[in-house]
Amino acid sequence: MAVSGVPSATALLEHLFQNALASVAPSRCLPEHLQELFASSPMGRTIVVGAGKGAAVMAKVVEDCWERWPGDLARLSGLVVTRYGHGAATRCIEVVEAAHPVPDAAGEAAAQRILDMVGGLTADDRVLVLLSGGGSALLALPAPGVTLEQKRGVTRQLLACGATIQEINCVRKHLSAIKGGRLALAAAPARVTTLAISDVAGDDAAVIASGPTVADPTTCAEAISILERYRLDVPASVRDLLTSGVCETPKPGDARLAGSEWHLVAHPRLALAAAAEAARAAGITPLMLGDRIEGEAREVAKVMAGIALSCADHGLPLRPPCVLLSGGETTVTVKNPAGRGGRNSEFLLALALALRGHPRIHAIACDTDGIDGSEDNAGAVVTADTLSRAAAADLDARALLESNCAYDFFASLSDLVVTGPTRTNVNDFRAVLIEP
Repeated sequence: MAVSGVPSATALLEHLFQNALASVAPSRCLPEHLQELFASSPMGRTIVVGAGKGAAVMAKVVEDCWERWPGDLARLSGLVVTRYGHGAATRCIEVVEAAHPVPDAAGEAAAQRILDMVGGLTADDRVLVLLSGGGSALLALPAPGVTLEQKRGVTRQLLACGATIQEINCVRKHLSAIKGGRLALAAAPARVTTLAISDVAGDDAAVIASGPTVADPTTCAEAISILERYRLDVPASVRDLLTSGVCETPKPGDARLAGSEWHLVAHPRLALAAAAEAARAAGITPLMLGDRIEGEAREVAKVMAGIALSCADHGLPLRPPCVLLSGGETTVTVKNPAGRGGRNSEFLLALALALRGHPRIHAIACDTDGIDGSEDNAGAVVTADTLSRAAAADLDARALLESNCAYDFFASLSDLVVTGPTRTNVNDFRAVLIEP
């Protein structure tokens, strides 16, 4: 397919993805917020802390902007924690790398240092908190009475059972000494300003990085119900802690959080809008399906395939050439613990099977952080001949889907999308292209 200089369907899809990424890069979305913030610099200290896959680059942008406006880097200090391999070169804000999605000792130590760093401040000081996707696992400071290994075990089970990010973070907040508003409590009476890049459906401040600086509407009772719903095997000490209620989080209206403000600087809709603009420039009509698509990855794939087939065969809801754009976070219920693949590759393999080799439909699905699951790819692409090439290579697509081995499927076809860490994260990006 050659459209406005784009040589192929795959190249067009990758072009849309790259435009989406560029629109939510910290270097693009942070400066306008920082200029206004730095114009009212406090008399005291400014401490920068944060967590997430974009935290290191966000910290670097803060340093660059601080040098441009307030000018004196000696007045700036802090620490952010990011995923291994997602670091960046900073000068006065320390960067620590830790494990994601299952926390490790490095994340625990960094979270404790952040909590200590914001203690003892005055009303003349300011804490600037930089949050992005992945921050919840990276700020791994268990509540008193819970060990890191216990929290790791609960996290592993939540990730494998198909729980939503909202459910996962509800449990994590109530087993934490820093999440669910507790970071802001520790920083009082200093002014707390949070700048967040959203990776969650609905951009809920209480869910992004488990809301360390905002009130938490969820409860210990809800956390217990989630454990029971998925029949998770958790230590008695964890269950007893939740049952006791001593680890309850501060709720909306808590006066102790009055000095904390929160700002959204980038979100999934920005990425989808950038992709839509690039599609129009290439002569393709975009259909925005929204950034809140959730559910089991393979079930979402069936729905998406149905819409694409309707466009291709009946011109409804759009006539080709068109592209279906969506974001959000699907889930995968892991049946094979040894399987390789993330939710985007699983979505695509299920999509390929549902499309049955339709000659005019192609797709890309990638995690905007550059890592789909635990492998080295952001996602993959599906082409009209995906299934025929798989058959020629003796790949059983359906069997690989059932065994959660979508990574192996697309790797064998050389159809993985590998970007490396993007150092931002606005959740999943999906584009399904229907040719005329």
